[in-house]
Amino acid sequence: MNPMLNIAIRAVRKAGNIVAKGFERRDDIQTNQKSTNDYVTNIDKAAEAAIIEIIRKSYPEHTIIAEESGASEGKESDIQWVIDPLDGTTNFVKGLPHFSISIAVRVKGRTEIAVVYDPIRNELFTAVRGEGAKLNEYRLRIDNSSELTGAILATGFPFKIKRYVPIHLNMVSALIEDCADFRRTGSAALDLCYVAAGRVDAYFEMGVKAWDCAAGDLIVREAGGLVTDFVGGHSYLTKGNIVAGSARITKQILAKLQPCLTDEIKN
Repeated sequence: MNPMLNIAIRAVRKAGNIVAKGFERRDDIQTNQKSTNDYVTNIDKAAEAAIIEIIRKSYPEHTIIAEESGASEGKESDIQWVIDPLDGTTNFVKGLPHFSISIAVRVKGRTEIAVVYDPIRNELFTAVRGEGAKLNEYRLRIDNSSELTGAILATGFPFKIKRYVPIHLNMVSALIEDCADFRRTGSAALDLCYVAAGRVDAYFEMGVKAWDCAAGDLIVREAGGLVTDFVGGHSYLTKGNIVAGSARITKQILAKLQPCLTDEIKN
């Protein structure tokens, strides 16, 4: 096994144990508001600390970019570990058992390793660039014959950036003309993994952060899918506007989204 993949798996499983135990002991959860509709708990912080500790023991020179603690620069900044210790914190706080731990390893600006772990279902999604994607030990492969007509689409509302809400609602209105239904689950990392696993046909969202989607991005692409921004480019990790699915359905979604976009989104 790739040594960095091995460390990433060890880290997400350690964090997963912390998150799962915290979920069972709800009276011990301490929640603080970072900004409007954005929360962090003591469990997020404990899980992140556990991940960083495991990475630092093996790779003290690597850069770590973590949601709660920010960037932790090492000597060798060409390799970055992008961490989300609890993607779906609101679900966690509310007692809804749908959340994940996400780690992506990027080398010179390109994601090479991805791990997303759902500790409640014990589902481990992994990918290594050029080697495919897996759910536990099963190979994932996206059905490239899927069409927008009759599709199930995952999405997330831009609750942190309220000015995007009308644009998102216009997108939903445009897509619902053809698709069968929508799913809004509250974990971008798992939404992407569910695209790779065929549980939903595609996913789109505005304003996601790099740590939300960096790992899921590689998992989709290694399962044979296409990931783009809203204009068919590759700025989704920096701008946060993302569409993922088979090549066929992604192109159909992009065509539907174009009339909804403002100049701010396009540029």
